Amino acid sequence: MNLILLQPEQQQTSDCFKLTDAQLKHISQVLQKNSGDRVRVGLLNGDIGEAVFDASGFVNIDRSESLPPAALPLTLVLALPRPNMLKRTLMNVTAMGVKRIYLIHSSKVEKSYWQSPVLKRENINAILLEGLEQARDTVMPELTFCPRFKPFVEDVLPSLLSKDVLGLIAHPYNARACPIDLGDASSILAIGPEGGWSEYEVGKWQEAGMETVHLGERILRVETAVPVLLSRLYPA
Repeated sequence: MNLILLQPEQQQTSDCFKLTDAQLKHISQVLQKNSGDRVRVGLLNGDIGEAVFDASGFVNIDRSESLPPAALPLTLVLALPRPNMLKRTLMNVTAMGVKRIYLIHSSKVEKSYWQSPVLKRENINAILLEGLEQARDTVMPELTFCPRFKPFVEDVLPSLLSKDVLGLIAHPYNARACPIDLGDASSILAIGPEGGWSEYEVGKWQEAGMETVHLGERILRVETAVPVLLSRLYPA
């Protein structure tokens, strides 16, 4: 972890926080810090700064230095991937600065995926926290489950897709090349399952005002396509 991310329940006094076992182990064994050494910390949904490490299991914040990195102006809509792929994908998009994520159903998504223990809120939060710590970010993404495709497209999407928001569907067929560098423009990006969106689903996206884009002739795995698309739309 590149940032020790402290949560409200860890707070002991105004400046003192009790470390979790994992945080204490990381600071002591990986960072090889001793009592009195300084470590970089962040407050969940707050600022980033420095704290003095106490090897008994605490840190005392003594300096707040900066705000977290700017978020991407993008809403990610993701057809629920396989559980192991979901973990990697969520960690990556969190590290890249996506702050609003919808996990939705698709005809090519196995219904059993929705029963995976990975989707328990505590497990999802742990994955998102790891992504934040990797990127030195503190702002927790908002993740919403939408296990029915049609109600999402017809009822939820219209409230997200305004005239100032560019709606894009990642789809390898009958699509234009994905745009490059949207700058500060807001967008919604919908990425389908391994087999792609069905014709019916593509039609529903297009009826709602979304347009199809591709990354070329190669068909990529979801965990690869997501960071490639984000990097193309919003270069670092």
